[in-house]
Order: sequence, then structure tokens, then C-alpha cells
Amino acid sequence: MLQDVHFHKAVEADDVLALIVGRGDMPTFLGQGRKVIKILEEKIGKTIRVLEESVDDRKFLEDLFAPLSIVTINTIWLPDGTTETRVILKKRGRTPPPVKVKAVKEIAKKVRNITLRVEFD
Repeated sequence: MLQDVHFHKAVEADDVLALIVGRGDMPTFLGQGRKVIKILEEKIGKTIRVLEESVDDRKFLEDLFAPLSIVTINTIWLPDGTTETRVILKKRGRTPPPVKVKAVKEIAKKVRNITLRVEFD
């Protein structure tokens, strides 16, 4: 049931709104809540991404970039001691990606403090 979904927070970046729900709640939210998401998208004029709290970074990134497939994820250590996470996505022909890369990078930074470098295969 949709009322059993645990909502943690919402994060906004450009025209994307990420809803952070409890671990294991995403299938319920996407199944029964699909209509709610569509209505919200129409009302607020933003694309909505649903992400789970307390999952590993790979699962978080897979959900963030869906429906694109991740080819590989690497950690890049920079000279100043910081790290970046490089995500290589499978390119889908000549069509533009269905996710807004700039917004996704901002969401990853706000939610998980992950600095992303996104490339296409």
C-alpha cells in the first residue's frame, strides 16, 4: 500500500525532483504510486526520480540513471585528495539521453555527497 511507503526527503535540481523513500519501498511506490508520480509531474512541471535510502552506491546510481545501463563505475583519486566517481553509461544511438546529466550530478552530490564524472560508451 502506498501509505506504507516511508518518505525521507525530496531533493531538487534544475527541473528534476528526487524523492528519497525507504529501502525496499521503491517497487511499491513505482507500482501503486505511478499515477501519483504522473500527477505530481504535471502539477509541478518537473521530472520525478524515486530513489531508495540506505542502498549501496551502485544501486543508487543505477536507479538515478535508469533507464540507461551503467557499463562501469570507477573511483578517481584527484591530486588534492578528493575523489570523483566516474560512471560510464551505455549510449543509446543518436538520441539524447533520457536523463538530464547535469541534474543527476547535482542530485548525487546533494543526496550522497558523490561527485560524478559521466561519460558515454
